Amino acid sequence: MQLKTIFLSILLVAGIGLLKGQNTDKLHAKAIVVDTHNDVLSTVTMKGMNFENDLKGKTHSDLSRFKQGGVDVQVFSIFCDERFGKDTAFKYANIEIDSLYAIAGRNPDKIRIVMTPEELKETIKQKKIAAMMGVEGGHMIEDKLDYLDSFYRRGVRYMTLTWNNSTSWATSAKDETQHTSPNPKIGLNEFGNEVVKRMNELGIIVDVSHVGEQTFWDALSVTTKPVIASHSCAYALCPVSRNLKDEQIKAIGKNGGVIHLNFYSGFLDSTFMRKNIAFLQSHQKEVASLNEKKLAYYEIQEWVAKTYPQEADALRPPLSILLDHLDYIVKLIGVDHVGLGSDFDGIDSAPKELNGVEDFPKITKALRKRGYNKKQIRKILGGNFLRVYEQNAR
Repeated sequence: MQLKTIFLSILLVAGIGLLKGQNTDKLHAKAIVVDTHNDVLSTVTMKGMNFENDLKGKTHSDLSRFKQGGVDVQVFSIFCDERFGKDTAFKYANIEIDSLYAIAGRNPDKIRIVMTPEELKETIKQKKIAAMMGVEGGHMIEDKLDYLDSFYRRGVRYMTLTWNNSTSWATSAKDETQHTSPNPKIGLNEFGNEVVKRMNELGIIVDVSHVGEQTFWDALSVTTKPVIASHSCAYALCPVSRNLKDEQIKAIGKNGGVIHLNFYSGFLDSTFMRKNIAFLQSHQKEVASLNEKKLAYYEIQEWVAKTYPQEADALRPPLSILLDHLDYIVKLIGVDHVGLGSDFDGIDSAPKELNGVEDFPKITKALRKRGYNKKQIRKILGGNFLRVYEQNAR
């Protein structure tokens, strides 16, 4: 009799666990899942691939895996680095935009480029991916407000004021912290103020990821609309220049904006950078050879990680560390100001459970285990971004 009772108890516990898993799957499926930053468009453009194809093992993302992961709204990063400048950056950005239009044109039953909050909601109802675009780096407007207007007409709905490289009108986090800014004045200059004001007028969300602290505070003082950090984490937990300090986090909360968490191991785990440097040093000959070919640092890091996958995987932190950053921001400014900005295909290392866009449901399950309720989870997964998008579109 006692064995029977124990057996029934085991079955009951297993049944409850299964039911909870099913409920979490339903929650994820019904929620509007938004990822504010994915670099697959620039990655495949640079490498001559096509994300309509099955790219598992080659990229974090492809068209079928977006659906598998329940991603409803994907903001595709329009990106080129500091090697692109006058007469090349804007042109290259438009090549990437052209490629997204071509993909959407070939797959009208799967993906649609949306221009308004209304089109976004309509597209989700049709069970298609709502595609949006964010320009990652103000250098792509080449100091011309006309180029900013052109990006808006083509569907760009946020712009990161700087990438790692400063522009003539705004300084980056990299340049401000390393004191390598080419500008005599850090932060925004008068033209930078004009850029932010024009973004507000058009309905392009101001993105403060990558920007220097002075640029951050200048932008917050000029904008009349809520901002986003499209892919950043908490400096207090991982003190790197790309993360946001407590006062910055609080300012975004006061502004009504949203911080979208980056999945990069180096922005989540405070021990990762030290371990990663040792990993690169252990393959010093290859790194030196790649340096001679004038590859960018992020390209070298990606090559080494893909060449030695077992060593790279050993450095990856657990998914729980992403939730630690989320908890930290929620405690500071509340659940209305946090979201997800994976940086997939722009990073070479993510938490162990997150191997690609197909793994977004794991985040929903982790949020449930942390004690977040359904309403809070819906906000985190996408509701908070939709609010900011609507407020900027008005």
